[in-house]
Amino acid sequence: MTAAPPAKPKIYHILHVDRLASVVANKRLYSDAAIRARAGAGTVIGMQGIKDRRLTLPVTCHPKTYVGDYVPFYFCARSIMLYLLYMGNAPGLDYRGGQVPIVTLEADLHTVVERADKVGRRWAFSLGNAGANYQSFRKDLSQLSDINWTAVQATDFRSSDVKEGKQAEFLVHERFPWSLVERIGVRTIDMQKRVREILDGADHMPPVQVRTDWYY
Repeated sequence: MTAAPPAKPKIYHILHVDRLASVVANKRLYSDAAIRARAGAGTVIGMQGIKDRRLTLPVTCHPKTYVGDYVPFYFCARSIMLYLLYMGNAPGLDYRGGQVPIVTLEADLHTVVERADKVGRRWAFSLGNAGANYQSFRKDLSQLSDINWTAVQATDFRSSDVKEGKQAEFLVHERFPWSLVERIGVRTIDMQKRVREILDGADHMPPVQVRTDWYY
Protein backbone atom coordinates (compact mmCIF):
# COMPACT_ATOMS: atom_id res chain seq x y z
CA MET A 1 0.00 0.00 0.00
CA THR A 2 1.44 3.35 -1.03
CA ALA A 3 1.70 6.32 1.30
CA ALA A 4 -0.94 9.05 1.16
CA PRO A 5 -0.08 12.37 -0.53
CA PRO A 6 1.55 14.91 1.80
CA ALA A 7 -0.79 17.58 3.18
CA LYS A 8 1.41 20.28 1.64
CA PRO A 9 3.35 18.72 -1.25
CA LYS A 10 6.50 20.51 -2.41
CA ILE A 11 7.95 20.39 -5.91
CA TYR A 12 11.61 20.66 -6.92
CA HIS A 13 13.47 21.87 -9.99
CA ILE A 14 17.22 21.45 -10.43
CA LEU A 15 19.52 23.53 -12.59
CA HIS A 16 23.20 24.38 -12.90
CA VAL A 17 24.21 27.43 -10.90
CA ASP A 18 25.41 29.22 -14.04
CA ARG A 19 21.80 29.29 -15.28
CA LEU A 20 20.47 30.97 -12.17
CA ALA A 21 21.38 34.57 -13.04
CA SER A 22 19.34 34.44 -16.26
CA VAL A 23 16.37 32.92 -14.40
CA VAL A 24 16.46 35.74 -11.85
CA ALA A 25 16.86 38.38 -14.57
CA ASN A 26 13.97 36.96 -16.62
CA LYS A 27 11.88 36.44 -13.46
CA ARG A 28 10.86 33.01 -14.68
CA LEU A 29 11.96 29.52 -15.58
CA TYR A 30 11.31 28.45 -19.17
CA SER A 31 10.43 25.08 -20.65
CA ASP A 32 13.09 23.30 -22.66
CA ALA A 33 11.25 24.14 -25.88
CA ALA A 34 11.26 27.83 -24.96
CA ILE A 35 14.92 27.74 -23.90
CA ARG A 36 15.87 26.32 -27.28
CA ALA A 37 13.89 29.00 -29.07
CA ARG A 38 15.57 31.68 -26.96
CA ALA A 39 19.05 30.10 -27.12
CA GLY A 40 19.26 30.16 -23.33
CA ALA A 41 22.65 30.49 -21.67
CA GLY A 42 24.24 28.14 -19.18
CA THR A 43 25.23 24.52 -18.66
CA VAL A 44 22.80 21.82 -19.80
CA ILE A 45 22.66 19.04 -17.20
CA GLY A 46 20.09 16.74 -18.79
CA MET A 47 20.62 14.03 -21.38
CA GLN A 48 20.22 15.56 -24.83
CA GLY A 49 18.62 12.48 -26.35
CA ILE A 50 15.93 12.43 -23.66
CA LYS A 51 15.40 16.18 -23.98
CA ASP A 52 14.89 15.75 -27.73
CA ARG A 53 12.38 12.95 -27.18
CA ARG A 54 10.39 14.97 -24.65
CA LEU A 55 9.73 17.57 -27.36
CA THR A 56 7.58 15.02 -29.21
CA LEU A 57 5.91 13.13 -26.34
CA PRO A 58 2.30 14.30 -25.89
CA VAL A 59 0.93 15.36 -22.53
CA THR A 60 -2.28 13.45 -23.10
CA CYS A 61 -4.48 15.44 -20.72
CA HIS A 62 -3.66 18.65 -22.63
CA PRO A 63 -4.00 17.89 -26.36
CA LYS A 64 -1.44 19.31 -28.79
CA THR A 65 1.11 19.96 -26.05
CA TYR A 66 4.30 18.01 -25.42
CA VAL A 67 6.41 17.24 -22.36
CA GLY A 68 9.17 19.54 -23.60
CA ASP A 69 6.69 22.44 -23.64
CA TYR A 70 6.53 22.31 -19.83
CA VAL A 71 8.83 23.35 -17.01
CA PRO A 72 9.47 20.09 -15.12
CA PHE A 73 9.56 19.50 -11.37
CA TYR A 74 9.97 16.42 -9.21
CA PHE A 75 8.02 15.70 -6.03
CA CYS A 76 11.25 15.01 -4.11
CA ALA A 77 14.57 16.80 -3.78
CA ARG A 78 16.86 13.76 -4.00
CA SER A 79 15.69 12.77 -7.47
CA ILE A 80 17.06 9.94 -9.56
CA MET A 81 18.24 12.53 -12.09
CA LEU A 82 20.32 14.20 -9.38
CA TYR A 83 21.79 10.80 -8.52
CA LEU A 84 22.82 10.32 -12.16
CA LEU A 85 24.50 13.75 -12.10
CA TYR A 86 26.23 12.79 -8.86
CA MET A 87 27.55 9.52 -10.30
CA GLY A 88 28.42 11.14 -13.65
CA ASN A 89 28.63 7.86 -15.55
CA ALA A 90 25.21 7.44 -17.18
CA PRO A 91 25.17 6.72 -20.93
CA GLY A 92 24.11 9.79 -22.89
CA LEU A 93 25.02 12.21 -20.11
CA ASP A 94 27.46 14.84 -21.36
CA TYR A 95 27.59 16.78 -18.09
CA ARG A 96 30.33 15.53 -15.74
CA GLY A 97 30.48 18.32 -13.17
CA GLY A 98 28.90 16.43 -10.26
CA GLN A 99 26.15 17.59 -7.91
CA VAL A 100 27.86 20.49 -6.11
CA PRO A 101 27.10 23.09 -8.86
CA ILE A 102 23.46 21.95 -8.95
CA VAL A 103 20.95 24.32 -7.34
CA THR A 104 17.60 22.99 -6.11
CA LEU A 105 14.53 25.24 -6.26
CA GLU A 106 11.57 24.41 -4.00
CA ALA A 107 7.96 25.57 -4.49
CA ASP A 108 4.63 24.71 -2.92
CA LEU A 109 2.41 22.60 -5.17
CA HIS A 110 -0.94 24.05 -4.10
CA THR A 111 0.31 27.64 -4.37
CA VAL A 112 1.62 26.92 -7.87
CA VAL A 113 -1.66 25.34 -8.99
CA GLU A 114 -3.69 28.19 -7.55
CA ARG A 115 -1.58 30.76 -9.42
CA ALA A 116 -1.63 28.75 -12.65
CA ASP A 117 -5.41 28.32 -12.54
CA LYS A 118 -5.85 32.02 -11.85
CA VAL A 119 -3.96 33.05 -15.00
CA GLY A 120 -5.15 30.15 -17.17
CA ARG A 121 -1.78 28.38 -17.36
CA ARG A 122 -1.93 24.65 -18.02
CA TRP A 123 -0.32 22.19 -15.64
CA ALA A 124 -0.24 18.43 -15.24
CA PHE A 125 1.52 15.68 -13.38
CA SER A 126 2.78 12.28 -14.43
CA LEU A 127 2.77 9.06 -12.43
CA GLY A 128 6.35 8.30 -13.43
CA ASN A 129 9.05 9.44 -15.83
CA ALA A 130 7.33 11.97 -18.12
CA GLY A 131 9.93 11.18 -20.77
CA ALA A 132 8.65 7.63 -21.20
CA ASN A 133 6.39 6.76 -24.13
CA TYR A 134 3.91 4.90 -21.94
CA GLN A 135 3.40 7.60 -19.30
CA SER A 136 0.05 8.57 -17.78
CA PHE A 137 -0.82 12.19 -16.98
CA ARG A 138 -3.36 13.86 -14.71
CA LYS A 139 -4.70 17.42 -14.39
CA ASP A 140 -6.80 17.08 -11.24
CA LEU A 141 -5.28 17.39 -7.74
CA SER A 142 -7.88 14.95 -6.44
CA GLN A 143 -5.85 12.32 -8.31
CA LEU A 144 -2.59 13.01 -6.46
CA SER A 145 -3.15 9.73 -4.65
CA ASP A 146 -2.49 7.97 -7.99
CA ILE A 147 1.20 8.83 -7.49
CA ASN A 148 3.25 6.18 -5.71
CA TRP A 149 4.24 8.37 -2.76
CA THR A 150 6.10 5.54 -1.07
CA ALA A 151 8.37 5.42 -4.13
CA VAL A 152 8.68 9.22 -4.25
CA GLN A 153 9.93 9.23 -0.65
CA ALA A 154 12.17 6.16 -1.00
CA THR A 155 15.94 6.39 -0.67
CA ASP A 156 16.55 2.94 -2.17
CA PHE A 157 15.33 2.95 -5.76
CA ARG A 158 16.88 -0.22 -7.14
CA SER A 159 13.43 -1.78 -7.58
CA SER A 160 11.96 -1.00 -11.00
CA ASP A 161 8.59 -0.04 -9.48
CA VAL A 162 10.21 2.34 -7.02
CA LYS A 163 12.49 3.77 -9.71
CA GLU A 164 9.51 4.51 -11.95
CA GLY A 165 7.29 5.98 -9.25
CA LYS A 166 10.04 8.18 -7.83
CA GLN A 167 10.35 9.91 -11.21
CA ALA A 168 6.81 11.31 -11.14
CA GLU A 169 6.84 14.88 -12.45
CA PHE A 170 4.81 18.05 -12.06
CA LEU A 171 4.70 20.14 -15.25
CA VAL A 172 3.91 23.83 -15.80
CA HIS A 173 3.26 24.95 -19.36
CA GLU A 174 5.89 27.18 -21.01
CA ARG A 175 7.12 29.18 -18.00
CA PHE A 176 7.18 29.28 -14.24
CA PRO A 177 7.32 32.49 -12.16
CA TRP A 178 10.53 33.01 -10.18
CA SER A 179 8.37 34.60 -7.47
CA LEU A 180 6.89 31.18 -6.65
CA VAL A 181 10.26 29.73 -5.62
CA GLU A 182 10.03 29.58 -1.82
CA ARG A 183 13.43 28.16 -0.96
CA ILE A 184 16.75 27.28 -2.57
CA GLY A 185 18.83 24.32 -1.47
CA VAL A 186 22.56 23.89 -2.18
CA ARG A 187 25.16 21.27 -1.27
CA THR A 188 27.95 23.41 0.25
CA ILE A 189 28.58 26.66 2.11
CA ASP A 190 30.63 27.96 -0.83
CA MET A 191 27.69 27.37 -3.17
CA GLN A 192 25.36 29.05 -0.69
CA LYS A 193 27.59 32.14 -0.80
CA ARG A 194 27.68 32.09 -4.61
CA VAL A 195 23.90 31.81 -4.94
CA ARG A 196 23.35 34.62 -2.45
CA GLU A 197 25.66 36.82 -4.52
CA ILE A 198 23.64 36.02 -7.66
CA LEU A 199 20.41 36.93 -5.85
CA ASP A 200 21.76 40.16 -4.37
CA GLY A 201 19.44 43.02 -5.34
CA ALA A 202 16.79 40.79 -6.94
CA ASP A 203 13.11 41.63 -6.49
CA HIS A 204 12.54 38.17 -5.06
CA MET A 205 15.21 36.63 -2.82
CA PRO A 206 14.14 33.26 -1.39
CA PRO A 207 16.24 31.89 1.47
CA VAL A 208 19.31 29.90 0.42
CA GLN A 209 20.07 26.93 2.67
CA VAL A 210 22.75 24.27 2.76
CA ARG A 211 20.60 21.13 2.55
CA THR A 212 22.82 18.07 2.50
CA ASP A 213 19.66 15.97 2.90
CA TRP A 214 18.60 17.15 -0.56
CA TYR A 215 21.79 15.74 -2.11
CA TYR A 216 23.84 12.55 -2.33
